[in-house]
Amino acid sequence: MCKRATGGVFAALSGVRKDQLTWTKGQPSYFRSSSLSKRGFCPACGTPLSFDYDHKDTIEVTTGSLDMPEAAPVQSHFGVESKLSWLKLCDGLPEKRTGASAGSPVNRPDFQPRQDPNR
Repeated sequence: MCKRATGGVFAALSGVRKDQLTWTKGQPSYFRSSSLSKRGFCPACGTPLSFDYDHKDTIEVTTGSLDMPEAAPVQSHFGVESKLSWLKLCDGLPEKRTGASAGSPVNRPDFQPRQDPNR
């Protein structure tokens, strides 16, 4: 869903503790993208800003929306099972599959996607 939500071939996201995040130019508008999460957007221009699981103490913020994106380097690639065939990951960073861990929210019985119910 990250490709569709951002309009890119992948989403660059940086994890931040919710209690350490300060929105400096107003609060985002939200779209409830699943039964367990929501996506944040700039209410003025629609720029994607965040992805937030309700039950986690961290929030994923779109790296390109940060004032200093260089301060949040990529640490791993997540959701590699849905990357486009021509996209090559050559940086040697860890590659993780969506739902690969038992604690992943997408493995919960109450998870219901609302963006693309056919996937």
